[in-house]
Amino acid sequence: MSPVFDFEKAWLLKLNDAIDSSAGEDIRKTVLAGSGNLTAQTPRQEIIEWTVKAVEKLKSHLGEAETDRIMTLCACRYPTPGLQKARETWEETRDIDQVLDVLQEQFESFMRDSIGLSEEEVEYVVSKNMGLAGIRKENTIIATRIPKSGFLKKCLNEKDSEKRREYYCHCPRVRDAIKSGNAVPPSYCYCGAGFYKGIWEDILQMPVEVEVIESLFTGGDVCRIAIYLPD
Repeated sequence: MSPVFDFEKAWLLKLNDAIDSSAGEDIRKTVLAGSGNLTAQTPRQEIIEWTVKAVEKLKSHLGEAETDRIMTLCACRYPTPGLQKARETWEETRDIDQVLDVLQEQFESFMRDSIGLSEEEVEYVVSKNMGLAGIRKENTIIATRIPKSGFLKKCLNEKDSEKRREYYCHCPRVRDAIKSGNAVPPSYCYCGAGFYKGIWEDILQMPVEVEVIESLFTGGDVCRIAIYLPD
């Protein structure tokens, strides 16, 4: 039997490695103090409170920009095999618009075939510019995250705006924080921005920069990420 995936332990390991490689052992120990026993079974309020303190410690020691960068290293990664066609398109054409077309086609197929959205629901998601591809403006791509796939249909059909926000985020900490009326520092959402950073660095095989331009904790109803492509 395969071991049960524990999101908390997996995420803390990524944070541990990101801080260690960027800031060293002393700061890593300071920031991660109290995290040793955190697991998926830990009371959610305890995890939220620890997360807030950890991000605040990072900012106090390293500043906001470096904290944002470290958080991008904690992101979930899009499966590399799923980006093969987009990467091959880039290598063959050096045309970002063709790459975006590939990503959009894959995304719409995923919504229909894997999530089971109706054509009307797919059209609604596309009209909101949600998904992998985003909208290109010269060397910048603006991507709007879809709600977590397991809650996507529920989120799209929910009439209450606060309930939609509870269903929206992919991160269990954020969903729990919103449900309980708490907030986490906006820098935490750079973890989600790192998802897109990983996608484009995998496709282009070169570094890209990302910026959170809207999130649930900056007053938005969605999360929008700017991906700044190399010249």
